Amino acid sequence: MPDTIVTGTGGLTGRTAVVTGASRGIGLAIAQRLVDEGARVCVTGRKPADLAEAVRALGGPEHALGVAGTIGDPAHREEVVERTLAAFGGVDLLVNNTGINPVHGPLLDLDLAAARKITEVNVVAALAMVQLCHRSWMGEHGGAIVNVASVAGLRPSPGIAFYGASKAMLIHLTKNLAVELGPGVRVNAVAPAVVKTRFARLLYEGREDDVAASYPLRRLGVPEDVAGAVAFLLSEQASWMTGHTVVLDGGVTLGRGT
Repeated sequence: MPDTIVTGTGGLTGRTAVVTGASRGIGLAIAQRLVDEGARVCVTGRKPADLAEAVRALGGPEHALGVAGTIGDPAHREEVVERTLAAFGGVDLLVNNTGINPVHGPLLDLDLAAARKITEVNVVAALAMVQLCHRSWMGEHGGAIVNVASVAGLRPSPGIAFYGASKAMLIHLTKNLAVELGPGVRVNAVAPAVVKTRFARLLYEGREDDVAASYPLRRLGVPEDVAGAVAFLLSEQASWMTGHTVVLDGGVTLGRGT
């Protein structure tokens, strides 16, 4: 990890954010960074106990609200927005972090039901959250959105190819939303490479040094690497950025050179 991580500048004071899939890992790190920057956050996740612990870690109900449920459920999505508005009075920021990848293997063997589920959660639910937040608050008051994509959406990703396809679609969605929602709402994305989380452990567990050796920075990512970039994109420091995907990859997509 870097020797110094700058936090707590207060650049998001007075703002309210929804961060989906934030009971642990990248989502929780993003929520923590936003709280450090002065925002109040609503975090979502499937397990009530994990969410309750996340809210406690984020400073309790003064700073955070947890709404348990499945992001693919329309009723849950509506509850998230309604409870955020009731608790904090607005929805200025949205981070679509929830993502699933329940399969691993070649596309020719892919269970099509799993493909539909991946699309529903990784893409359709993200769009639905944008629609809800825009209709309930951002359309009138403005705001900023960050979609958490992946470098798997930028290049072939054997073994997780359909997950990568869903992230490619999310990146394309980001560009189109940026055009449609400007100038009042900015929409950007981040595309991390391998970040050390439970979700990604299949990609590095037991061979971390070998995987990291292919990265020019010689380490895998940590959730805080993503959180810092997301906080920047949501802040006024990025006020002239929209429709872009910020690659967070330790240089791995650069290749080895000649």
